[in-house]
Amino acid sequence: MKTIFRYLPTLLMGVILGSFIAVGTTVFANRSQVNSSIPYEDLRTFTEIFDKIKTDYVEEVNDKDLLESAIQGMLAGLDPHSGYLDQETFRELQIGTTGEFGGLGIEVGMDNGFVKVIAPIDDTPAKRAGIQAGDLIVRLNDTPVKGMSLSDAVKIMRGEPNTDIDLTIVRETEDKPIVITVTRAIIKVKSVKSRTLEPGYIYVRISHFQTPTGNNLEQAIIDLKKENKAVGLKGLVLDLRNNPGGVLKAAVSVSDAFLKSGLIVYTEGRVPDSSLRFNAHPKDLVDGVPMVVLVNSGSASASEIVAGALQDHRRAVIMGTKTFGKGSVQTILPMNNDSALKLTTARYFTPLGRSIQAEGIQPDIILSKVEIASVEKESDRITEADLNRHLDNGNKKSKSTDTSTIESEEEPLVKRDYELYEALNLLKGLNIIQN
Repeated sequence: MKTIFRYLPTLLMGVILGSFIAVGTTVFANRSQVNSSIPYEDLRTFTEIFDKIKTDYVEEVNDKDLLESAIQGMLAGLDPHSGYLDQETFRELQIGTTGEFGGLGIEVGMDNGFVKVIAPIDDTPAKRAGIQAGDLIVRLNDTPVKGMSLSDAVKIMRGEPNTDIDLTIVRETEDKPIVITVTRAIIKVKSVKSRTLEPGYIYVRISHFQTPTGNNLEQAIIDLKKENKAVGLKGLVLDLRNNPGGVLKAAVSVSDAFLKSGLIVYTEGRVPDSSLRFNAHPKDLVDGVPMVVLVNSGSASASEIVAGALQDHRRAVIMGTKTFGKGSVQTILPMNNDSALKLTTARYFTPLGRSIQAEGIQPDIILSKVEIASVEKESDRITEADLNRHLDNGNKKSKSTDTSTIESEEEPLVKRDYELYEALNLLKGLNIIQN
């Protein structure tokens, strides 16, 4: 019997890239039922090739390195998310579930031989440096990525805190590759952030699904309820944009926080123990107030589970752009030498049986990228007061105030975050209808 670690994100590279495993315990029993006959002829070919490399290759090759390379190639040939975790990587992966890890702070996968950014993580060096979801990393410092395994790319990106790495990026909106310098750091990610947008309307941002995310969410909502006690809650925006995933149990907890009953998510795989079902409990932290969930192409894995569950139960309106579409389950299988296999063992399905894999979650309301700008300057507008010989309003004149010197505390929400602005407006409309 082996204890396994289930995890959800698109790619778990532990300490550098900041993704997480969904930690749980289960047993893959009766393995013999899936055993097949040993392919002796193929194994004979493998040993012949191994022997030829050992005797004829231009340089002497270490047996351990050669075998590990063979294992990595075998797993890499299955799908983009299966892989071999050596002792160091496996150890870093386990540490990563706590929410504190070192590196750049990006979730990545492979795309046509290049490293693709699924999403940068909030408050990390990658995010601050301007790395965006969808970026293709084609060069690490002076080393081309093409032909490199994902594990090798990760090892190059790992490094001591306060050291720099140059990432050459290909971006759809840029005519030519750009170079972005990122300073490595020990990353402490706070997965839940929250605030009041307007009296009664609250905002919760989940940047990653970590082990304590469910508890942190509950505490954030308790605090927001106290803050809005006078008016009561009227609506909630749950922001999952550029959230690349994380711990499975955290995704279930977040979904369960807003559902009173029914299925949240289920998995299907070849091994019986890989088929799981998760159901909601009779509790809604916000007592059924209208909800809008913001998603985009950087929302993957655990984010898609939450969005899909709330959409299927018609508990929330999903707004934004189509999500990433990472709906496969990876299981971490520890080996006897303290290494591990990261093996795709199942697929995720929404409560209504929709597969997330390669499909993603289609928003109920699609928002395209826009740039908000004033049509005209405030000083160019003509009002009644500007007309020649306009009538006085009859009120006693008070000391005039030069409004041109008064600056707003911050830019309007519509300019800072158009999607959030639209979500807030929709909540107001839903609240009116509900009442």
